[in-house]
Amino acid sequence: MARARSRSLLLGAPAVSMGPPRAFVPLLLLLLGTSGFFQSDAVEVDLKDGANATCLYANWMMKFLITYETNSSDYKNTTLNLPSNVTHDGSVCGSDTQAALLAVQFGQGHSWSVNFTKTNETYQADFVTFTYNTNDTTVFPDAKRKGPVTIVVKGTMQPVQLNNVFVCHNTDFLDAESVTQIFWNVTVQAFVQNGTIGKKESRCHADTPTAAPTVPPTVANVTTASTTTASPAPTTAPKPVENPETGNYSLKSGNKTCLLANVGLQLNVSQDKPLLININPKTTRADGACGNTTATLKLNDGNSTLIGFTFVVKNVSKTAQKFYLKEVNVTLLNRLNGSVISNADNSNFSKWDAFLGTSYMCQKEQTLEISDNIQIHTFNLWIQPFLVVENKFSTAQECSLDDDDILIPIVVGAALAGLIAIIVLAYVIGRRKSYAGYQTL
Repeated sequence: MARARSRSLLLGAPAVSMGPPRAFVPLLLLLLGTSGFFQSDAVEVDLKDGANATCLYANWMMKFLITYETNSSDYKNTTLNLPSNVTHDGSVCGSDTQAALLAVQFGQGHSWSVNFTKTNETYQADFVTFTYNTNDTTVFPDAKRKGPVTIVVKGTMQPVQLNNVFVCHNTDFLDAESVTQIFWNVTVQAFVQNGTIGKKESRCHADTPTAAPTVPPTVANVTTASTTTASPAPTTAPKPVENPETGNYSLKSGNKTCLLANVGLQLNVSQDKPLLININPKTTRADGACGNTTATLKLNDGNSTLIGFTFVVKNVSKTAQKFYLKEVNVTLLNRLNGSVISNADNSNFSKWDAFLGTSYMCQKEQTLEISDNIQIHTFNLWIQPFLVVENKFSTAQECSLDDDDILIPIVVGAALAGLIAIIVLAYVIGRRKSYAGYQTL
């Protein structure tokens, strides 16, 4: 016998009574001002054994960001949220010889499950399985591929002592095959002993030992404009934000690399105060999809930022094709509860173009205007989204910003050419005047 229920939560509100720390409130309010909150649902499963005693308990929130291909061969991003009506058929208590299984079904053919195994002293999540159904036209309008798609990801939960409850208020991510699974406010205990939920908690790395989530989003570099002017004491100038570290990212199609990207990324969020965030490549994961005419690179910094780049192919002549950057999407998440703080998209780009089979390079800083409040600065960019051969970049088409070194000789050459033209012109005019002083005999 099993019992499951779900309750509606407003993601912008804290899941516990204690709010974020005072030092974090200005930053949180700054980010929350860029967008409204949205509704989601929490799921609670209390699985019973044959004696009607609890054997597996879970309470958590999750949603899914999915990239899918349309009939026009473009790729679109969609969000799949949990509804209020969730079932849990197929869930299993588990034993010393059998894995425990937590399984839920929702919407039009979507399902999610995680299995737990135990040793003599601990239990842990082994694999997470997510199936989404593209026949759900509400979530996947104009999907090219119809039917269920299953993603299996190895779990990242650390081993938990038996009789302990695993708790993680902060946001966690799983990326695989164009799907980002987002979890927060997680409470789970597998292999419950004697039907009694444990009182001792095992916290995830993102949480502090306190009972409330108090860890602000982690960013590589943050600067805010100062508003304090009353202090007569000498002040030091704010430390300039360094350029971001260059990350090396790649995608595979089967066993072959289909996309290569080297780039340093800096996010600029401007509301009442400017906020600069350097994306840390050491904690950033790359995912996406490669196609013949469309490719999408999704970067998840592991904290609170998701960035998507979409490239397409265009015909420039009967025999030549070029690729270019067409769309950029930025999603900022509240790491405390997983809510979307801001989601900005610009699908009208026509940048970073190069002939198909080559790569595009720009070492100097470039700025991508995503919205009125969000910009992306790129550094040391080298990108090839199509026709990668032997895991190496092809010949690069360099941007005009990198051509500064050849501008000087061009300008000097043009100046010399102009000077020579002036001298020649003056000589011709002088000769004509000298001829005018003689008469024909």
